[in-house]
Amino acid sequence: MATPPRLVPLLAQFDFAREQLFDRMVGMTDDEYLWEPVPRCWSIRLHAAGPGPGATLLIGAGAWGRDSARPAHPSPPPFTTIAWRLGHLSEGLTLRADHTIGSHALTWDDYRHRGDAAGAVAAFDAGAGAWRAALVSADDDALDAVGRSTFPHGGDSDEPFIDVVWWVNQELLHHGAEIALLRDLSRAQGANAS
Repeated sequence: MATPPRLVPLLAQFDFAREQLFDRMVGMTDDEYLWEPVPRCWSIRLHAAGPGPGATLLIGAGAWGRDSARPAHPSPPPFTTIAWRLGHLSEGLTLRADHTIGSHALTWDDYRHRGDAAGAVAAFDAGAGAWRAALVSADDDALDAVGRSTFPHGGDSDEPFIDVVWWVNQELLHHGAEIALLRDLSRAQGANAS
């Protein structure tokens, strides 16, 4: 199946942003991944340790979870670590892919967050690959289909798929930039501490 012409630039943007972020995470240590540059950060934490400051629960299956709060996040939002941002991004890609071309059943509580940098980068790569498969499965009619993605958090079920594709791209771009900046700050802090 040929890629619909209006998907071509969005797919190229996604591929570029994915590659840029992946390249920026090469060599990331567990210390960088979990670094909390300010007090009261939200992060990925062991379920056994409980949620971090200001969080009311840890989302995810397995040993590790992502700090969150229900029914609503605090305002202003808490500062989040590389781990939290990468976990949020990977989880969103994975779940949206599932709710587009998968079982349409995965929830935040099913997602397995990783407590180590290498595992988190691998999870990001898997989630990005799954989302890309959802993208290339779309023909012109699918791009216009309202509710093609049934992801339950956000407006996916009420929007044409091409709008969801745009939204996911901006999520990847802005969280990728945040992660890159936090890595730069972590390295600078390490260099200044010597």
